[in-house]
Amino acid sequence: MSERFFSDSLIAGDAARLTGAEAQHLARVMRAQVGDEVILFDGGGDEFTGRITAISKSAVDLEITERRSLDRELPHQLTLAVALPKGDRQKVLVEKLTELGVTRLIPLITQRGVAQPVESALDRLSRSVIEASKQCGRNRLMEIAAPVDVAQLAEAAPSAVLRLVAHPDGERLAELGGASGDILAAVGPEGGFTDAEVSALERAGWRRVALGPRILRIETAAMALAAWASLR
Repeated sequence: MSERFFSDSLIAGDAARLTGAEAQHLARVMRAQVGDEVILFDGGGDEFTGRITAISKSAVDLEITERRSLDRELPHQLTLAVALPKGDRQKVLVEKLTELGVTRLIPLITQRGVAQPVESALDRLSRSVIEASKQCGRNRLMEIAAPVDVAQLAEAAPSAVLRLVAHPDGERLAELGGASGDILAAVGPEGGFTDAEVSALERAGWRRVALGPRILRIETAAMALAAWASLR
């Protein structure tokens, strides 16, 4: 059985228990049987092989037969602060940023933003991170950070971190060369950042970067920045 399953409790010994949606999917959708082996991860960085020992209505118990340290993370910290798009586009955003290895997603509160990062939305984003991690093989979960506004974001990282803000009047990404180290990048709402917001970021040492001559949706701009940062 090749699918990966997430344990919401850290796996420390030779046994694990899946509950909730993960147990339901394994038992009812995958029709797992006692004795079947599956791959588990708990967000701590390791991956496990587990053999099913018992299946009940609400849980699946497993014996851990192997523990592996598999590092599929980027060699640097990559954080994106994004004004969330509306509806199902949030799931697409989280899915693709997880696949590209983004370390942390910060929901960004902006003057022109439409979708607000309320608690229920953040819960959905966290679940989407788990689903995307199961698919792409990451053993550490992309963090969904607490929402911040632009003023808070402006001072959110030390000067050693490369801080970029997506803006049509910025320098081309190619002109940044082979920049190395941690990156913090910001993507505004559909209407863009206000002049005051951009000025606040620039005063704090952020650099404008352009993502091409076409108008990109929020999730596309975030993916473009993440792809550039993760593949350089």
